[in-house]
Amino acid sequence: MEHVLLADNLTSNSLDWKKRIEIALATAKGLSYLHEECLECVLRCNVKLENIFLDSNYEPKVADFGLSLLQSRGEPNNPSFSRMRGTCKYMAPEWVFNVPITSKVDVYSYGIVVLEMVTRKDAAKGVHDIDSGQQTQHKGLVLWVREKKNRVAFTKSWLEEIIEPSLKGKYDI
Repeated sequence: MEHVLLADNLTSNSLDWKKRIEIALATAKGLSYLHEECLECVLRCNVKLENIFLDSNYEPKVADFGLSLLQSRGEPNNPSFSRMRGTCKYMAPEWVFNVPITSKVDVYSYGIVVLEMVTRKDAAKGVHDIDSGQQTQHKGLVLWVREKKNRVAFTKSWLEEIIEPSLKGKYDI
């Protein structure tokens, strides 16, 4: 893996908008393969920037299956899924609310990865935002994006508010 981790490439600012989109799509295809095409559904349970490697052509490879679970297609409620798995900042709400664990936990984690790729903000560190009273507030990445979206609801400009500033003018909304 010549370009090592997706996380490192984001922090070094070596990925343009087109490469980020290509990586996001290829990663989604990889997860879809694990969920839909394998003999048993493979729940990755720890989709995160640090577990996506990039080869010499920036093709992503989902790696580190240490926390993964196999789910038989005809058995959606597996009792071995009772213990939470994964990295906190990427964990789906299903783990906390004691609802059945499905491939949706990976889809949620993947969504956090995409938000980090678009915003170049670390979900674990959160976002420091200035509120209307000019006070700095520490917020989680999902909450910050949701607030941006709700402030400028139903327009394209909310996306422009969350996309990494160095990419301004270099992407097609």
